[in-house]
Amino acid sequence: MAELAHQQSKRKRELDADEAEASSTEGKEAGVGNGTSAPVRLPFSGFRVKKVLRESARDKIIFLHGKVPIGKVKTTVVYPATEKHLQKYLRQDLHLVRETGSDYRNVTLPHLESQSLSIQWVYNILDKKAEADRIVFENPDPSDGFVLIPDLKWNQQQLDDLYLIAICHRRGIKSLRDLTPEHLPLLRNILQEGQEAILRRYRVAADRLRVYLHYLPSYYHLHVHFTALGFEAPGAGVERAHLLAEVIDNLEQDPEHYRRRTLTFALRADDPLLALLQEAQKS
Repeated sequence: MAELAHQQSKRKRELDADEAEASSTEGKEAGVGNGTSAPVRLPFSGFRVKKVLRESARDKIIFLHGKVPIGKVKTTVVYPATEKHLQKYLRQDLHLVRETGSDYRNVTLPHLESQSLSIQWVYNILDKKAEADRIVFENPDPSDGFVLIPDLKWNQQQLDDLYLIAICHRRGIKSLRDLTPEHLPLLRNILQEGQEAILRRYRVAADRLRVYLHYLPSYYHLHVHFTALGFEAPGAGVERAHLLAEVIDNLEQDPEHYRRRTLTFALRADDPLLALLQEAQKS
């Protein structure tokens, strides 16, 4: 009992010391004038940045330390956050929509083209201006090649939630809707070479991988997701994920499959595209 009490007392002293150090750091950084004014309380007050775990063209993952029940917390921080960031993480009702080929050409595509959707960060990866050290595999062919990199949601510490992204070198392919038999060599390369690269690096066989595309995608440059089969990855549901092997089969059977097919997907209640599609489908 005496030993337990000693350990608890020691732990309390460590936490109190950490809190005092964090408060001291805040005072130095947030004070005004000659530093004698009371510190301004900043976001994440009571926490200290211990280490930048991962930084890329898209995101920064930091390790924060503070006085919380377990002593430490690891989180993803977006700061400063825009209104768009806030809306992304707010819970919203979802609605299923069925988009015909005509809906895509007349409603969805014009809406996308009217948005300021920068994908410069994608080009930075492809041009080795960012994240070059994270590339697991590359086929450099400008038409049928791609780079394979770990997704930022995967910390690469375990294989249960393995998650990699293949980004094609060829520009101008926005999504599933653009695919024709012309793109079959690219798609076959991504499927076969991506699986082989993951087997070599991580010893995970092809039959333990889920390889798919999103529709609607999160950004409009063709990319393919590779996840561990047992991992419930975001967006892996039937209303959004399309298995790459089946995409290849569909294009082999019908060259116009994805230009004509009605596709089902979910949209948030506040997504302007939802109202546009609903209005178009009334007429």
